[in-house]
Amino acid sequence: MNLTRALRNYRSYRSTVNELNRLSNRELADLGIAKSDIPAIARQSIR
Repeated sequence: MNLTRALRNYRSYRSTVNELNRLSNRELADLGIAKSDIPAIARQSIR
């Protein structure tokens, strides 16, 4: 069960990181996000 949850969380994390990395710096700035904030935001998405 924990392995399944960990895999699901990892996939969600990677998906969020990938989506945010596709945005331009301008789009991220409009959202108030810096490139360096992306990993932290992705970690919050799995909680």
